[in-house]
Amino acid sequence: MTPRLEGREKVTGEARYAFDYPLDGVAYLAAVQAEAGRGEIVSVDAEAARGRPGVLAVLSCENAPRLASRSNGELAVFQTRTVSYRGQFVAAVVAETPETAREAARLLRVEYASEDPDVRLRDYHPGLYKPEIVNAGLPPDTEQGDPEAALKDSDVRVDVTYTTPAEHNNPMEPHTTTAHWSEDGTLTLYESTQGASTHQRTLARIFGLERERVRVVAPHVGGGFGAKGTPRPNSVLAAMAAREVGRPVKFAVPRQQMYATTGYRTPTVQRMRLGADADGRLNAIVHDVVEQTSTVREFVEQTAAPTRIMYRAPHRRTTHRVVRLDVPTPSWMRAPGETPGMYALESAMDELAVAAGIDPVELRVRNEPDREPESGLPFSSRNLVACLREGAERFGWADRDPAPRSRRAGRRLLGTGVAAATYPARLNPGRAAARAEPDGTFTVRIAAADIGTGARTALAVLAAETLKADVGRVRVDVGDSSLPAASVAGGSSGTASWGTAVVRACEALRDRLDGAVPPEGIEASADTAEEAGAREPYARHAFGAHFAEVEVDADTGEVRVPRMLGVFAAGRIVNPVTARSQLVGGMTMGIGMALMEESVMDGRFGDFLNRDLAQYHVPTCADVRRIDAVWLEESDPHLNPVGAKGIGEIGIVGAAAAIGNAVHHATGVRVRDLPITPGRLLPLL
Repeated sequence: MTPRLEGREKVTGEARYAFDYPLDGVAYLAAVQAEAGRGEIVSVDAEAARGRPGVLAVLSCENAPRLASRSNGELAVFQTRTVSYRGQFVAAVVAETPETAREAARLLRVEYASEDPDVRLRDYHPGLYKPEIVNAGLPPDTEQGDPEAALKDSDVRVDVTYTTPAEHNNPMEPHTTTAHWSEDGTLTLYESTQGASTHQRTLARIFGLERERVRVVAPHVGGGFGAKGTPRPNSVLAAMAAREVGRPVKFAVPRQQMYATTGYRTPTVQRMRLGADADGRLNAIVHDVVEQTSTVREFVEQTAAPTRIMYRAPHRRTTHRVVRLDVPTPSWMRAPGETPGMYALESAMDELAVAAGIDPVELRVRNEPDREPESGLPFSSRNLVACLREGAERFGWADRDPAPRSRRAGRRLLGTGVAAATYPARLNPGRAAARAEPDGTFTVRIAAADIGTGARTALAVLAAETLKADVGRVRVDVGDSSLPAASVAGGSSGTASWGTAVVRACEALRDRLDGAVPPEGIEASADTAEEAGAREPYARHAFGAHFAEVEVDADTGEVRVPRMLGVFAAGRIVNPVTARSQLVGGMTMGIGMALMEESVMDGRFGDFLNRDLAQYHVPTCADVRRIDAVWLEESDPHLNPVGAKGIGEIGIVGAAAAIGNAVHHATGVRVRDLPITPGRLLPLL
């Protein structure tokens, strides 16, 4: 077990984040958001703002420079007078101090020709359509057999609809950019990003530059959860402003502005239909999903995707339908697709267990497939049953009375629930370089991103193992687009993808080491594109099981989670210290999803009403009591040289369902609309 290599830097404040870089002559930016939910900008009155001492520039659609690429509507900042959603950036002020910039921004007057926005997701919306693909490049619909007929012929049926609200990522560090143009026209961005290489490519295209003329620096990132997986308008705006004033510009998006400009998880409406025989063996699974995108750019979450791989059923169908609304574009949030999709599937499996009179753990075991149900591919490894069995033993599941509302302590109703978890095991191509230094140390270079996950430490462990050296002799440089290109920190693919490149580079270096290292050192590199594209046809997924105990106050409807356990099978765990942190962090977000998190849309004016952490509630230490994450030793030869499947996201998948199922067991009441707040639960008790 290796402590974080950068831990001392972080706790002493030495670690530099995007806003921390000292640059001469730096200026500060404040952005103005649209007050119209839909319409056109008629005029921008900037006279009062420009008159403030210390104001350097005011930018809007009336004077902003043209961008070389405007294909991504969210990043085409100030390129049109169209207002696509309330909260869209419509103007900005650059000034000598952040206080001056904010005050001048307050003085700007923007006149709109407004229209009533359409912002409510409805499963009967006339604008619903079938997208060509959903996130991760998957088909929107799949079908096998005759699910409608199989449902009719089933002995036990479940036909229920679940809804999940919009949710926001809320990383501790806001989206921040420090932009600087050199005299030779090179753009440097000190950025809060999950992918320096992808960020570099996007910004180069937007500003019409060669890739080498853009450098993105992000060695430390204060969280992202997917929101920083792709560039956001703050990057374009800071770079545009820095070029306009001829000085470095810093822009940290205020928390309240993040809700409209940095992505969120789409709300969903999910109809789940399950049909089974009297023994609980599934005949049919139908999962129909409705969600939203924006009028600016299409993003469709792959919500029904996990239903395609979880349980055996000869007749099955999954569908996605989406509607374009006058809202910001949804985006990635921890385990996009799997998180809301498994909430619906695992809640429906619990309802089926109750209807069939079968233990929820046993029901899942009975429906275990021997191959991936829809593709027919063999699993590289699948230890879901082992996770369920191990979790049940550790949690004391055998002592559970299956009858709802069977346990009570004073005014507290007690219950337990279970849900399965899954996430794909991906391998993305990338590059890495490894260097032997004459002093006996090693330097590994890769443009990976450590967003608080411990990636830097895991890569050092893998490099040290490959080089047969002590981890203290290995230095890992990450978070800079000038390093060998790496994939984004997302999709739980970081350790597997970057680790493969690092291992291959270190193997190549080891082969070159023979005797003393010359003063200039010895270096080797690797490119894993060919290896990543030539893997054998296996279905590669991580699996897990969540067990939760809840206390429900019968008088107030308040739900507490005194105990929660996650058991996971995710290949090799490279560094147990940071791995447990990731899994527990995901489970904690699952508590938030189940009981608190909800971004409330203003139906009349648009935009989210609860735009800060005082009103958008996330779990605190007081909400997380006994929570533990463990894993099974799993060896999978069909993955990668690291043997890892990825752990960043599976911790949240299924967690909310386990809590919701526990609430039903405690109360006998099924709440199908998240979050399970006292206001929703109490009237039903």
